[in-house]
Amino acid sequence: MNIETRPISEISRRATCILFKEMGVVDTIRFLNQFSVGRGDYTKERENWLRETTLNDAISQIKAGKNKTQPGT
Repeated sequence: MNIETRPISEISRRATCILFKEMGVVDTIRFLNQFSVGRGDYTKERENWLRETTLNDAISQIKAGKNKTQPGT
């Protein structure tokens, strides 16, 4: 058993190489993208989107969406 502690950068590099070899580049990138943090500030962006929307407006929009004919129903 190996008890030597390696830097996380080395572990990440080795793991990425193994994934590339075993899964290919595209699937490795897709897998690693699951763990990305993303960009921007969703809370501030949401406040801008909803600034003019009242609770009654939101309820009306939800009800209107439910009343539309859905494909396959």
